[in-house]
Order: sequence, then C-alpha cells, then structure tokens
Amino acid sequence: MSKPTIKHKKSERINTGESTNALIHSAHVATNDEVFPMILDLFVPTSSKVADVTYGKGVFWKKVNKEDYDLFFSDIKTKGLPEGCVPGIDSTSLPYEDESFDALVFDPPYMHTPGGTAHNGHQNFEQYYANNGNGQSVNREKGKDSTELPKYHEAVLDLYYRSALEAYRVLKKNGIYIVKCQDEVCSNKQRLTHLEITIELQNYGFITEDLFVVVRKNKPGVSRMKKQYHARKNHSYFMIYRKL
Repeated sequence: MSKPTIKHKKSERINTGESTNALIHSAHVATNDEVFPMILDLFVPTSSKVADVTYGKGVFWKKVNKEDYDLFFSDIKTKGLPEGCVPGIDSTSLPYEDESFDALVFDPPYMHTPGGTAHNGHQNFEQYYANNGNGQSVNREKGKDSTELPKYHEAVLDLYYRSALEAYRVLKKNGIYIVKCQDEVCSNKQRLTHLEITIELQNYGFITEDLFVVVRKNKPGVSRMKKQYHARKNHSYFMIYRKL
C-alpha cells in the first residue's frame, strides 16, 4: 500500500501593497518620447547622473523633467543640435572618466539607409558614425581574423558593440544602459538585432533587465514592390541592460 502524500503547509504571506492595474507594460503603440519616461521611472532614480550620447534633437526627453537628473547630452553631429548638447562626441570614445555615470542612453541609426537603398553607401554610415573610420572594429580588437572592416548589417552591429564597450567603461557598477534598436532584413536574411546585441553584451558583463516594444502608430509603406517576402517591421525596442 502506497504511503499517502503529505502536503506541507504553505508559508504565511503578508501582503503590504495595494491591488492595482496601473502598471508599466512592456509593449506600447506609442512614440519614443511616450515610452522613454516609463523606462526612467522603473530603472533610473531621480538625481542620477545620466549621459545621452546620441542626443540628436532630444526627442526622448520631451516628456521628461530634465531637472530631475544630472544630465550630459552629446552627439557625433556637429551641426543642427539644440543648446546644451555637446557636438562632435563619438559614442565609441567618450570624454568621461571610468565608472562616472549611473545611466547611459544610446540610440544610433538602426540600418545604413532605410528603404530600397539600404545597401548603398554603407561607407558613409561607417565613416560618419566613426565606428570604422578609424580603421578599427570589435573583431580586430578581439584578435579575430578580419581582412576588411564590417559592412551592411555587420557595420551596424559593430557600432553597437564598440559603443557598449565604452558604455561599460563609464558606467558605475549596477549602472543602467538603455539601448534603442530595431531588427531588419539584410541580404534577404532576418537579422534579430535585439538578440544579437543582447548576446554580445552579456560577454561584456551586462545583464538584461527588461525589454520594451514600441509599435509605430502609422503604417510604414514602400514606393515600389513586386512581391512581399517578409513581414514589414513596424516595431522597435528599448533594451535595458545593467552593468554587473
């Protein structure tokens, strides 16, 4: 005769919080400036020292009270930047001391040239964003066999990787790295950029804290198309990493 199953008494729980459905969710049909404040609310306490190294026109910060943070804005561009943004700063070579920031924001171009010319003029992307203009790449730094600099999607990834290494240097322990990215189809192959970046950054010492999906409010189109082979991507990601 088999022994009866003994059910252990559940440990007593004390709930001190309040029931609510007013939560921050992971997916939004929204604009970047609508989602970005939610990320700060969850992961970047007020008074934190934050660097946005691809500030551009400051779209992310439109709905953020900038006085709540100690902010440092920069961009590699040298013209057309708003007041308070330092021009000509390369995200792969930042003028900041080691372990000096609580959080860093990175939002580069997701691909070389959107649309039908995506594979044209990749050298402009590589030189303008300085990830290849200096004759270096992550592959070369790692000692891998590389006879030429990366192109197309690999050049995009190289910029993410080299910038992540620099972000790791300037972030404090447990610092937050907020990365904007989007998957793409390159040479008729699906490239899941957010996964490729995540896997690489784990090798650098980052852990993934969260992922936000941002779905476009409008519908992307194309001027000429004979046949559609892949679903048109109408979403992008905010990836949230923490430095160990």
